[in-house]
Amino acid sequence: MKKGILLVMLVLVVSLLSFAGDVKNVIFLIGDGMGPNEMLLTSYIEGRELYMMQMPYTGYAITYSANSNVTDSAAAGTALASGYKTNNGFIGVLPNGEIVPTIAEVLAEQGYKTGVVATSRITHATPAAYYGHVLSRNDEDKLAEQLVNSNLTVALGGGWRHFDPTQRADGKDLISVAKENGFDYITTKQELMAYSGEKVLGLFSSSHMNSVTERTPAEPLLPEMTAKALEILSKGDAPFFVMIEGSQIDWEAHDNDVFGIWKETVEFDEAVKVALDFAKENPDTLVIVTADHETGGLGLSSGGYTMDLEMVRNYQKTTDWVVANSQDMEELKSNVKEYYGFDLSEEEVAYLESTDYKVQALAEITSARASIGWTTHDHTGALVPILAYGPGAEEFVGIMDNTDLPRKIACLLGVKLSYPLENVPNN
Repeated sequence: MKKGILLVMLVLVVSLLSFAGDVKNVIFLIGDGMGPNEMLLTSYIEGRELYMMQMPYTGYAITYSANSNVTDSAAAGTALASGYKTNNGFIGVLPNGEIVPTIAEVLAEQGYKTGVVATSRITHATPAAYYGHVLSRNDEDKLAEQLVNSNLTVALGGGWRHFDPTQRADGKDLISVAKENGFDYITTKQELMAYSGEKVLGLFSSSHMNSVTERTPAEPLLPEMTAKALEILSKGDAPFFVMIEGSQIDWEAHDNDVFGIWKETVEFDEAVKVALDFAKENPDTLVIVTADHETGGLGLSSGGYTMDLEMVRNYQKTTDWVVANSQDMEELKSNVKEYYGFDLSEEEVAYLESTDYKVQALAEITSARASIGWTTHDHTGALVPILAYGPGAEEFVGIMDNTDLPRKIACLLGVKLSYPLENVPNN
């Protein structure tokens, strides 16, 4: 028995090592909250196969955290970034408080350029998991300080309030610190598109960036940030690792908003296309798409062997927008008619009037109208997809733990994930 186990382990190691040296760059894309059904629903509504669905190798990841079968983004991000399980709410530290290095930190010490890109605050759980080490994901001021003192090459997203001395409780000017540490600092899409430097901190909103359907002209889209990040990271001969997150799929799923899920997943898929196009031009690049967890427990039909996809295709706004732009119930009814194409029933009006959570309640209604169901407004313990393209992609098939992904990547790159690591910020 022991000999059989050793033989299997040897075959795995030899298989992985056979690709070591073939992989130069890694583009790791995370659709926050994106389970298989979120992906499939978007494909159905779009009436086409998504770009990520065309990737040749497919697997699934188990996502539980160290202290729960249902993970949060901090623990899941830590697992995907470091290869170690931790408690919900922890970033870059183990359950006992020990700091664990991220794959980005390990690779930076080996001469890799590294980057994080997100449509959330750049100090939010998933992007922070690639450079940060805190016992609470809410400690975003501390994460901002860790970012500007990190060895990242590119950081693009929202959240300048955690770097601005006028908005921080301690008054620290982290934008100046970032500049002292070699970062160029930009705040608009126009500056991003014109940028030609080599190390950049781009923060395009005070908090999270606006949803893709309400993104302002000053805020870049995720595929635009992805393209610029790859342009910067691929300058010169150094290899690179970058994590790119479609952050707001998760938030729309928390609301159970089928329109929002659709639009955020399409934006994420367009970023996947940018990554795949780069990899096709640079065949030493491995592209991996996955999720940190599933959100909402999306069900593709609430009964009757059907979904009304044409109804969803006619939706025009998120429920968050509709509720925010309705001063009273009469205006809400009018906006529902205008932006969703149906009249609220008396029962639906009564439900909306009875709750303080009108955004979620309206999303439940718009989903039910299309015969699409949900089990929760929180995360679930469901499997999430893994899709891979490029050298070593065949190693990411089957069902595996989320901690296996960074370990497999590290092995393909010929490095070891371990701790302690020098130059990791003190917790």
